[in-house]
Amino acid sequence: MIASVEGRVGAIAADSLVIEVGGIGYRVFAAPSVLASAGAGGTLKLHTYHLVREDQQALFGFRTPEELGFFNLLLTVTGVGPKVALAIVGSRPTADLQLAILQQDQAVLVSIPGIGKKLAERIIFELKEKVSAAGVAAGSAAAFASASEGEVVAALQALGYSLGEAREASRLALADAAVDSGLEERVKAALRTLLRD
Repeated sequence: MIASVEGRVGAIAADSLVIEVGGIGYRVFAAPSVLASAGAGGTLKLHTYHLVREDQQALFGFRTPEELGFFNLLLTVTGVGPKVALAIVGSRPTADLQLAILQQDQAVLVSIPGIGKKLAERIIFELKEKVSAAGVAAGSAAAFASASEGEVVAALQALGYSLGEAREASRLALADAAVDSGLEERVKAALRTLLRD
């Protein structure tokens, strides 16, 4: 499996780019924001998802491990393939998307080209269950009357954030007296601080 690619940008197409590494050019599908920021001849590093099927191999590239982690989570949803997951991840910041799922905000997902109401409902339903396994569910605030920093950090790490990012966002969320002490509210507050970065 190819976990990341770093090299010179050889060419940029409408939906992908070629990164040249050691004389080999890797075609990497990427979000429009990644393509727009890449310059032909410049150096670029992308974290990659290596799709291997009987009839196809493809690389999908992301700027951060968080984007890649969320992409992998989206692929677990029934009816979401790599192209749709890439469109979702590339549509807005990862923290914004995670917050929309936690708040069951279908409008955010439906605003993404190719995502209809039924698929948005399925994404929210299936990902809320996966996040629930990490202790962050819509109904979990009652179960955790007062969330500790460790619980918030663990929940953010389950969503794909690094330990350092999770600790800083958790610290800011716990310091905000206006935020309810339940786990779900603390995680939402932490995601909002990550959006401001």
